[in-house]
Amino acid sequence: MNALELMGTLNGSLNMIGYGLATLGPGIGVGLIFAAVIQGTARQPEARGSMLSTAWIGFAVVEALAIIGIALAFALS
Repeated sequence: MNALELMGTLNGSLNMIGYGLATLGPGIGVGLIFAAVIQGTARQPEARGSMLSTAWIGFAVVEALAIIGIALAFALS
């Protein structure tokens, strides 16, 4: 295996390591979104429905960022 083949293999691996690190953001984001809903429901139970619908929209946006990240990780490799 020459140096050029080694760099190609290493570059593909670095893309996946970068994506693995990038998944921390959406994971933390989802946790914060639903933690806020739980705290809001504890403070004002009658507003649960409105908070939960907003939380699902936020969850979808955060997960869309994760899906874009995996697509870019494969597209750049």
